Amino acid sequence: MALLDDVIDANGGIARWNSLSRFTLHLSAGGTLFSNAGHAREFKDVIAEGSTRTQSVRFSGITGGEQSGSFQPDLITIETVDGEVLQTWSNPELAFDTGPQVLADELHLILFCGVTIWNYLTTPFLLARPDVVVEELPSWKEGLETWRRLRTQLPPNLVTFAGEQIFYFDENALQRRTDHDFFGMKVAHYSWAHESFDGVVVPTLRRSQPRQPDGTVNAKPVLIDVEIFDASFE
Repeated sequence: MALLDDVIDANGGIARWNSLSRFTLHLSAGGTLFSNAGHAREFKDVIAEGSTRTQSVRFSGITGGEQSGSFQPDLITIETVDGEVLQTWSNPELAFDTGPQVLADELHLILFCGVTIWNYLTTPFLLARPDVVVEELPSWKEGLETWRRLRTQLPPNLVTFAGEQIFYFDENALQRRTDHDFFGMKVAHYSWAHESFDGVVVPTLRRSQPRQPDGTVNAKPVLIDVEIFDASFE
């Protein structure tokens, strides 16, 4: 598909992405989903290390640097900085159609952040997988800009917030917004301030806000707010 090809090329190209296996991020994440669950500073100034090929992320420095947490589809763990396992959750399942109050539990929070960060970082290359169904939709007017859109159906074996998602790309073929539902809400995730790290273009700022049925977005509350300070790939 022409649009997806343009998007992949604008973000570094599929050849470069396929040559990589690992990523490391220095980031902070917050927003009302975190603060309302009692975790306003849980993910401030943390390191996320993971695989570009399989869903796996390890967070170091959570809870003020006192703990680490790991996400894989079949296991969530919370450990001390010395590697002592404090909590585990085998075959986890986060019901995204329930309320966000489940994030009060730290294991649920690790699962939520693992899914969030991994999907953030691997998109748009994730959309080139052969088991992802992609359809171009009519363009969308966002303020004074015109953004092109892709509707995607993600495979059931991928842990994600919603099987169907809509991605928006600006005139430079950079991802600027993603729409889907979770926690019983319609949500728009905005992304901007793109930078190149080791040949891969990454939006360093992301913000999630409630979305109205007509596609317009409420400025508040800010549900999720992510800032990536640095990134590396290998």
